[in-house]
Amino acid sequence: MIKTALSHLLPSQITNEFPGAKIALWGFYLLTAMTLWRSQHHIFSADGGAQSIATIPLANYSDSAASTIIGVFALWGLSQLIIGLIYLIAAIRYRSMIPILYLLCVFEYLMRATYIPAYKSIETAGTAPGAVGNLPLILFSSTMLVLSLWSRKQNA
Repeated sequence: MIKTALSHLLPSQITNEFPGAKIALWGFYLLTAMTLWRSQHHIFSADGGAQSIATIPLANYSDSAASTIIGVFALWGLSQLIIGLIYLIAAIRYRSMIPILYLLCVFEYLMRATYIPAYKSIETAGTAPGAVGNLPLILFSSTMLVLSLWSRKQNA
């Protein structure tokens, strides 16, 4: 069982076969769509989502500091777009990568929820939806990771 799970997590060949539970595949489609949707707002919104979503009080900063924050949010959106495109490529053509991508997603959101807030505080005027969504995304991605490693052939 552990050997099978490990071979699903790190396949010797990257193929378009997804041996995990079907719901984990559909969950990955949802994660992909969410990641792509989030990225566009950070890239194209005038404030990069810094104030309109993350509630960072840009008016409290000098114009150059506020511009820097907006620029960093746009770069973050670009990173999200790249991750979303990698997810999309995996969903369309390289489904055997889905378990490792779920693992990376769990790692990303764990870092967002624990390390970053503890050591890199960000001044906000309210609670950003991203901060509220971290725990549900950790739980969702962890559950989907387990289900993506659960071989359908084993259960048949």
